[in-house]
Amino acid sequence: MRLGKFPTFFLLIALAALSAAVFGALHNQLSYSVGPDYFLSLKFDQFGIAEGTAPRIGAAQVGAMASWWMGAAVALPAFLYGLFAVPKPQSYLAAGIGAIGLVLILATFAALAGLVGGIAVEATGLLDGYLAPPEGVIRRDFLRAGFMHDASYLAGGLGALLAFWPMRRARAIDMARG
Repeated sequence: MRLGKFPTFFLLIALAALSAAVFGALHNQLSYSVGPDYFLSLKFDQFGIAEGTAPRIGAAQVGAMASWWMGAAVALPAFLYGLFAVPKPQSYLAAGIGAIGLVLILATFAALAGLVGGIAVEATGLLDGYLAPPEGVIRRDFLRAGFMHDASYLAGGLGALLAFWPMRRARAIDMARG
């Protein structure tokens, strides 16, 4: 069964949202490991995680709820472009999956860079005059997990631009093939 381009568009948006939710859930497993108090004292309340929820499950819930929409938002511009620019639905689908993978890889590396940045800022006190955790949140946890999260969101923004590359490539290949 072959999908047309409009159903492919909606499938790709759904895949982007699902991929971002899974990424967020997995990302928060690492960020919970390096900054549990960031979740326990801040994020669980912010996202309405029920008391008594296992912390790892709660961290995964926070990650999924905080991320799913980002996948759809990041994908939307490039997928709209591809909907009209890429001639073949099969090429469009492949390019969309490639774009999702590209953004996930970028976000993964950004999260790790954010962790390194959070550790460096914690160790040096470089931003102490500019950045303070909310009342009651352990500074170390706030910096490590918070920097990871912020870096991932920045990567998503950059990913919105990079997601055009697979679409443009698919268009060029389809046009060359006739």
